[in-house]
Amino acid sequence: MISQLSDVTSPSNPSGNSASSAFVHSGIRASANHATTSGDDNDEITNLKGLLQSEFKVKDLGKLQSAQPLQDIGWLKSVTNLPILIKGVITAEDAIKAVEVGVDGIIVSNHGARQLDYVPATIFALEEVVKSVGNKVPVLFDGGIRRGTDVFKAIALGAQAVLVGRPVLYGLAVKGEHGIRRVIEMLRDELELTMALSGCCSTKEITRSHIQTQHERLKSLL
Repeated sequence: MISQLSDVTSPSNPSGNSASSAFVHSGIRASANHATTSGDDNDEITNLKGLLQSEFKVKDLGKLQSAQPLQDIGWLKSVTNLPILIKGVITAEDAIKAVEVGVDGIIVSNHGARQLDYVPATIFALEEVVKSVGNKVPVLFDGGIRRGTDVFKAIALGAQAVLVGRPVLYGLAVKGEHGIRRVIEMLRDELELTMALSGCCSTKEITRSHIQTQHERLKSLL
């Protein structure tokens, strides 16, 4: 079984580094040096220095996000034929209300805990949300995806897809488009390895029985 919070460390990767940290260790020094020697300020956002300098600005935008009433979903559906997914759901109650007003999908997310630093981690909220909506709408998972094992855990808890943010930015900062592709490849390779070790030939074969939560592990010791 795979613990919900622990990482799988392979012999070829004894330190347990994630896809993103692998890029940091392999290329961050070169990017940092380039950032300090580049004479073109417009290029700074493409390297590490620009990314770090802009990080606080991006995070501050989270404070400006205003909650949109669920009643607005009806209006949105009236002006577009595109599917509407609602992001920021971390309770069963909100998930049920979202389904009732007609959303096409739910994204379990706490927005990086920027508004409230004590909100529950999304991995803890995922299963509750999935159970509350059943198979009525797809549930996507956002937050903390750093390894292929994280993707495996999210799928086992009911997510139909995951969102990846920070690792992609790390890849972009170090190697541009190639860095992004490599991060996705590393996540995919780790997921496939985890599936193979768990006896799963496809993501459809990943089930709840493949993982054990911290609460379940402690309970089993009693």
